[in-house]
Amino acid sequence: MLKFKHSRTADVVVAGWREHKSAAPDGSPLLGSMLLGVYDDHGRLQHLGVTSSFTVARRKELAEQLTALEVDAHEPHPWRDAPEGTRVPGGQSRWTGGRDLTYRAVRPDLVAEVTFDQLQGDRFRHTAQFARWRPDRDALSCTFDQFERPVPYPLSKVFGA
Repeated sequence: MLKFKHSRTADVVVAGWREHKSAAPDGSPLLGSMLLGVYDDHGRLQHLGVTSSFTVARRKELAEQLTALEVDAHEPHPWRDAPEGTRVPGGQSRWTGGRDLTYRAVRPDLVAEVTFDQLQGDRFRHTAQFARWRPDRDALSCTFDQFERPVPYPLSKVFGA
């Protein structure tokens, strides 16, 4: 038996990050994960998931880079006071087990290309893998339109009523 996986990529907005559970040897924070989103048809930044597989050196570098882009509590951010229907990070679920899900918000200007297995509804099914930065892309151009959406096929049509 052979298993073939589709290789999919998406351009996403990096709008926040979480600290790693351990710090760098010098005590500075390390990046645990980058929080990713895309804009929906209403112009709301929807949280899709995270990317988090980095070496310690890369985690330190990314933490420094994203710290420079952080917004303070008085600056606007798409996930603060988000309107109803906006998927934002930090919500508890059966998978989070009460973990601390606080994040540090950054200006939603950075665009990253990530690889992923599939979308499940409006989120990545598994953790996305960082591929590269996309300085040539405008963050507002990262929308759900880039994803292929399979046409639903009711099981009643397959197996009968």
